[in-house]
Amino acid sequence: MSATMVYINAPLGSLIRYSDGMPKPPSSFTRKLAAWETRNGVGRLVKKEPPRERPTYSSPASFTLHEGNFGEDGIILVTVMRTYSLGSDLRFEIVERPAIGMVRVLQSVGASPELLHMAENREAAELWLARNWYHKAYLEEVTADEVSADAVEGRTAA
Repeated sequence: MSATMVYINAPLGSLIRYSDGMPKPPSSFTRKLAAWETRNGVGRLVKKEPPRERPTYSSPASFTLHEGNFGEDGIILVTVMRTYSLGSDLRFEIVERPAIGMVRVLQSVGASPELLHMAENREAAELWLARNWYHKAYLEEVTADEVSADAVEGRTAA
């Protein structure tokens, strides 16, 4: 599916796979493999940005995928996030949608919320939020209505 379809159909917290359609090169080709990995991977949908018009520039709608945190001893040193505009030439696939009862920890940032954490239930979300304090953070539960609306509208995971 296209980036536009992900923007329209995927709820925050969904796992999204993206690919350029090229086969993975052998591991002995380190530069080619590194380039391939920048255009092929999986991430959790954490933000959807509407298009913006400013006096000096304009930007198309986009979405951001969280690909992972890297560090040691429980300390995150690097967080990898990638943002894709709706004009991206990559192909996307919704691998997994949030299940009923899961809870999103969101933060109000700008025009749209940003997903900070996806928890299995409210208790786990509250515990995570107590350990990781964020200003303007709030909880949002994935409801049966949301999941059934996705199924009715044909937005089930591919």
